[in-house]
Amino acid sequence: MKWVLLAVTIGLEVMGSLSLKAALDAPGWYVTVVIGYIGAFALLSRVLKLGMAIGVAYGIWGACGVALTALFSALLFGEPLTLPMLGGIALIILGVLTIELGSQRAQRRREREREADAGAAS
Repeated sequence: MKWVLLAVTIGLEVMGSLSLKAALDAPGWYVTVVIGYIGAFALLSRVLKLGMAIGVAYGIWGACGVALTALFSALLFGEPLTLPMLGGIALIILGVLTIELGSQRAQRRREREREADAGAAS
């Protein structure tokens, strides 16, 4: 469930960011900006309450938000998306994957330590 909520959080943040660009020409979009950002922060707090580490949640949220905003701004607003930018997006994704793998390794280590402590206490 926390991964689904994180995905929705990312979607709301991207929606808010893209709406901010649209609001420059049509101020009515500011309502969507506010909804997007408030919703994103509210759901991010829920993701954290469900037990996702903040380093992982924020890293994925931030990286995916940057990548998706760049891609959608190219599609919606005709902003440039160059080969170096695509390379940067790929590096962001690689960085997020590295953080997630490191987090999983740390979680397994904590679980083994708890099991060992429980076994020693018996």
